[in-house]
Amino acid sequence: MSEDAPATSERAPLPPRVDLYTAAVLLALGLGVVALAWRMPTFVEQSGTGLTAPGIVPGFHGMVVALLSVLLGLRAIRQGALKRGTAQAGAWSREDARQLGTAALLGVLYAGVLVGRVPFWLAASLFVFAFTAAFEWQDGPVGRTRRLIEAALLGLATGGLVTLVFEQLFLVRLP
Repeated sequence: MSEDAPATSERAPLPPRVDLYTAAVLLALGLGVVALAWRMPTFVEQSGTGLTAPGIVPGFHGMVVALLSVLLGLRAIRQGALKRGTAQAGAWSREDARQLGTAALLGVLYAGVLVGRVPFWLAASLFVFAFTAAFEWQDGPVGRTRRLIEAALLGLATGGLVTLVFEQLFLVRLP
């Protein structure tokens, strides 16, 4: 492979035990979201219907995450995650940690800094652009300008469409 060729992202699959651990964390997260959504007010006392409760969408998402985490855990068990001697070495590489840190940092910057300080469409556009650019940047310099233009277009389209759908279809006022 020449030095000018883009790096491939192909690598050996992680051991099934990694999926089992991931499933456990996602199950806890999903059930936590469901529990918190259940505690939200229903607005029935304000002549609303049960379907106007603000916890319905996050509760649904939490249930989906919990269900999918159970399926991931079952698949990991079928693949031998609980067997003695299952390979555990090399489960997390430095690149995995870097990618997780990058995703977490971008998520915190989006939710903690951008949302509420700039128009929502711009916050969403900047987040999608930064996220896409950060993870496409590692593929090497060949075609990098094109990928940055695509990330900008994807960001603008996503920011505009999300704003349009939430404000016009779901009638939700965005920050």
